[in-house]
Amino acid sequence: MSAHRNLGFVAAAATVLAAAPLSAIFLHWTWLIEVTIAVAAVAGAAALSRLVRAPLWGQVLAMLAGLVLALTWIFPGGTELLAFLPTPSTFRYFGELLGTSVQDMRAYGVKVDDVDSLLFLTVLGVGVVAVVADVLAVGLRRPALAGLPMLAIYSVPVAVYVDSVPATPFVVGACGYLWLLVTDNVDRVRRFGRRFTGEGRDVDVWEASPLAAAGRRLAVVGVAVAVALPLAVPGMTGGLLNPTGDGMGDGTGRPGQGGNSGRIDLFAALSGQLNRTEVTEFVKVTTNDPAPFYLRFGVADELVAGGFRDRAPSGRPVNRGLPDPSERAGRGVQQQRYHAKVEVTKNLNMALLPVYAEPVKTEDLGGNWLYDPKLQVIFSNRETSRGKRYAFDYVRSTYSPSVLRAAPSLPADDPVLRQQTVTPSVPAVDQLVQRLVKGKQNDYDKVRAIYDHFSVENGFTYSLTTRVGTSGDDISNFLATKAGFCQQYAAAMAWLVRAAGIPARVAFGFTNGTNSGGGSYVLTNKNLHAWTEVYFGGIGWVPFDPTPAASVPGSVRSAWAPDTDAPEEVAPSAGTSAAPGGGDSAAGPNRPDRLDRDIDQGLSIAGGGSTRRSPVWPWWAGGLVALLALLAVPALRRSVLRRRRRAWAPTPAATALATVPGQRGEVRDIVVGVDADRARTDAHAAWDELLDTLVDFQVLVDRTETPRATAERLVRETLTEHAGAVTGVRLLGRAEERARYARDPLTGEALQPALRAVRGALAARADRRTRIMAALLPPSVLLRWRTALAERSARLVAGGGRLRQRLLRWNPRRLLAGRPAR
Repeated sequence: MSAHRNLGFVAAAATVLAAAPLSAIFLHWTWLIEVTIAVAAVAGAAALSRLVRAPLWGQVLAMLAGLVLALTWIFPGGTELLAFLPTPSTFRYFGELLGTSVQDMRAYGVKVDDVDSLLFLTVLGVGVVAVVADVLAVGLRRPALAGLPMLAIYSVPVAVYVDSVPATPFVVGACGYLWLLVTDNVDRVRRFGRRFTGEGRDVDVWEASPLAAAGRRLAVVGVAVAVALPLAVPGMTGGLLNPTGDGMGDGTGRPGQGGNSGRIDLFAALSGQLNRTEVTEFVKVTTNDPAPFYLRFGVADELVAGGFRDRAPSGRPVNRGLPDPSERAGRGVQQQRYHAKVEVTKNLNMALLPVYAEPVKTEDLGGNWLYDPKLQVIFSNRETSRGKRYAFDYVRSTYSPSVLRAAPSLPADDPVLRQQTVTPSVPAVDQLVQRLVKGKQNDYDKVRAIYDHFSVENGFTYSLTTRVGTSGDDISNFLATKAGFCQQYAAAMAWLVRAAGIPARVAFGFTNGTNSGGGSYVLTNKNLHAWTEVYFGGIGWVPFDPTPAASVPGSVRSAWAPDTDAPEEVAPSAGTSAAPGGGDSAAGPNRPDRLDRDIDQGLSIAGGGSTRRSPVWPWWAGGLVALLALLAVPALRRSVLRRRRRAWAPTPAATALATVPGQRGEVRDIVVGVDADRARTDAHAAWDELLDTLVDFQVLVDRTETPRATAERLVRETLTEHAGAVTGVRLLGRAEERARYARDPLTGEALQPALRAVRGALAARADRRTRIMAALLPPSVLLRWRTALAERSARLVAGGGRLRQRLLRWNPRRLLAGRPAR
């Protein structure tokens, strides 16, 4: 039974590894510790039951009992015996956790904090998978089927996490599954005794047979392909806004999807569209609302140190009914139902549909389009908005300041408050918020104090030249310089409101564009906009637009968020205080002296002189420059090598300086010797340069020939018509021959002119293509690189083989080979 115990523990470990993708759901690693404890309890109970030779049904009961004991110890309800023995009250508590988990799954978005109900559901699910995997792998000896419950674990983050689940957890889980299969294979082989090859050589159990080795290689390749293939298939990744030449791209990415952070930055996309010089038509909308608010499509409600990010939406199909917001009408909120028809052009391609807030009924939309009631967005995981035509009914809610002042603050345990007030600590922002909300008694007065702070009187201006970003540093810079566009205004107000303890987020959409009559509006990239939405207790999300109205085409102001830069007090009705205009804001005409006039003329649909812009190079220009630089590397390498080999002056020959008598009267010369090493080095360098030149001009090089034989062959076959080249190649051959074999090398000869003569003759003999290739992509350099790569690869393979042989000596599986099977 020892083999079964080993296989059972491997199945438990593989189950824990298969749970690795759950890391994409939880914010912390508490779930992993608790899952490991529960799976260990299941594996221990299974081992004990097999030790007493219990039947399969007894093993299942033992594993379930171990799981219950682990759950009781991890999630105590306060009525346990000895801290881990459950009571009837314990099971009632478990039922409450399961019921709460259903509600929390709807209330929380990924990544989830350590919530007891969701942790309980996770530990329970993985524990049940551990029981099933043990029964399949050990009890029924079908370990391959154990992959099905493990795959069920992986399907959970794939279903609830709209962003691409990271590939690393999938690889970890796959390795655990392969480990289980290999362990079962080794156990099965051990039952047949010793193994022998076809030649009769004894093979240890821990050594893989050729068939098994091939299977493992196929398994590794399969896992690699499963991870890499989705990254290579177009449409598997993408984003919300994919700017291309025609406007918004043609991808099919889902909201917020993308890779290692891969998350699409809605703020950057918004900035890129506003900075485009040309006007691109995106949406045509017709509504019977006389003064509609902004058409919206996205929300960024996740605030981290790097700024606001959009969160993956979740919801149910729009054709199954939408929530009715009329329940808030009795609390002083005025509501009116309207109808709208939308036609999306081919320039807007995203997985979200532009709609007015609080839609209650849709037309011409199938089950592929879903509605998230928390984000109030319509999205799809299968379709895009490109060329879409649809209609919908929506409820327009208006509020009076008195109604918002009477709204109660959210309790401390409210999930919206806990999620939408998370704010990184920025001292400058915190100090400003404390100063603005000091003495304010209700949420609305606090929000209005922050809203009124973004006014021209306080020095705030509109500018498209600010840096894109919504991090703490970017917000601090914006509050200090007081210059920015809708991105900074919306994100800064949402940040400040959150710092005041009130839920806030950033919404994206379109302002009211050109009014073509009959309630029809044409919306372009210049109408893209971002604003702030604040949550009030008992009412819901209320929009505030802190961006200066005069700077935004089609801007709309309201009674609860009036234009703070108006020259005089505005007394609007319960609806809106300004009718939507095509290119003008709701501000009066006498405001140029108070508003900043440094407005990017690209926002003006009516035209006008645009400001001078620095040239923007297309993306392919950078790629072309990089390609040219890459192609120039071989030529540069050849030039450097030629310079390094150059002998700047001929090595002087030995010279007699004087004749002097010797000791016995004989006469002898005083001779100044030469540097033989330098002469040999120059000869070798000149000969190597000659060989590379021959390779560049596609002349045969035989490494087995002597230098003199090579020179004579070139004279006979290649340089017959060039007297200077014939003399030069013979000189180079004689110099290399003397440098190799003679005691004294050749000196006093100019090798560089000989090289130039030979190179000129070879160039004159070659065709144009050969000369171009020799200059741009020298074959000698490419050949040297290929040879070096082959040598390194061979050394790497040899080193890997030696390392594998050393590791096999200490392979733990080798120790199992000597254990008798039971």
